[in-house]
Amino acid sequence: MVGDLWVFGYGSLIWRPGFPFQERAKARLAGFHRSLCIHSHVHRGTPERPGLVFGLDRGGSCVGMAFRVAEEDREAAVAYLRARELVTNVYREVTLPVRLLDGRPVRALAYVVDRGHAQYAGRLGIDEAAALVARSHGQSGPNVDYVRSALTEIEALGLRDPWLSAVVARL
Repeated sequence: MVGDLWVFGYGSLIWRPGFPFQERAKARLAGFHRSLCIHSHVHRGTPERPGLVFGLDRGGSCVGMAFRVAEEDREAAVAYLRARELVTNVYREVTLPVRLLDGRPVRALAYVVDRGHAQYAGRLGIDEAAALVARSHGQSGPNVDYVRSALTEIEALGLRDPWLSAVVARL
């Protein structure tokens, strides 16, 4: 028996998961942090004018949203996530231990950045990040919309991200 699937969202998956789920819960993932560290060549930019999107980068921890997908929706949800997240293979699909904020431990599918991939931007300065975001647009729309939405949703979780707030203030 395969059972239900948990998926950990830390960026746009928080507000736009795109798959059916049975439960949504705030969760913490240890060992990775949310970082605007990926040059987007498809969804929020192009190879000529790359945008920036979030990745789970090593170190620290990240509070995001965990989604429980019913067993009967598992295969379709994974196919959808792979089509969405693995377009250029800048992410690695992994299953990691996550702790729901009500204390339950679960294993969740997550997408972490591949630091060896050409699209890995690393740690950028506030002004550099804001300039990239401000000028970029991809298949999913303006990069500015993505970054502003992310900050809104992160704050709705009760979290503060001073670096991201500073980037948004410059947009």
